[in-house]
This record gives sequence, C-alpha cells and structure tokens, in this order.
Amino acid sequence: MISNERRSFSGQRYHAPSGHKPHVDEKTLKTESIQIERKTFVFTLRENPRGPFLRITEDVGGRRDNIIVPATGLPEFHRVLGTMIQAVAELPPSPPSAEPLPPPPPAPES
Repeated sequence: MISNERRSFSGQRYHAPSGHKPHVDEKTLKTESIQIERKTFVFTLRENPRGPFLRITEDVGGRRDNIIVPATGLPEFHRVLGTMIQAVAELPPSPPSAEPLPPPPPAPES
C-alpha cells in the first residue's frame, strides 16, 4: 500500500487528501489588528459562498495560528468573551511582575 493510501472500513483503498485545498473565492469585508505583549492578533471579517465568518490570526514571531468563527456563532462568541472579561475583572490583583508593562497607547481621536 502506498503511504497516502488508507483502507476504509469496507476494505477498499482510497487516497488521503494531499493537503491542498481547492481555491474558494473569499471577499474581505473588514480587518483590524491589535498588538498584545509579543503577539499580534488580526481580526478579518470575510465572506465566501458559505457565508460570512471571522478569521482570528495570532502571529507570534512569524508563527501563525488561525481560528475561524462562522458569523452565526459571533453572538455566542461575544457572550462567552464577555463572561471571561468579567471573570478577569473579578480576580484578585496579581503580584507585580518583574517587568513593568508598557503604558497603553493613546486613545484614537474621534
């Protein structure tokens, strides 16, 4: 058996996917990025034939990881994120770290 072939439960051979996905047309609707410590997060609202979705890319020193949230799940994602923010706000203060945090960037002018 060739290395990219597998036997199905019925015993017949099939080829495993090659890792190349077919091109899907996607349209970028909005993009924003934020820097938190050494990480850059890029939030990209995109749309493809299956519908709109949010792609969140984490870039740490050139290594990128993505999560994709379908638009239908964004309200629930927002709700859970809100509960996490509230939980952090209720934590007791942390001891001071060895490295002081940099000052926050100035607020954007309206």
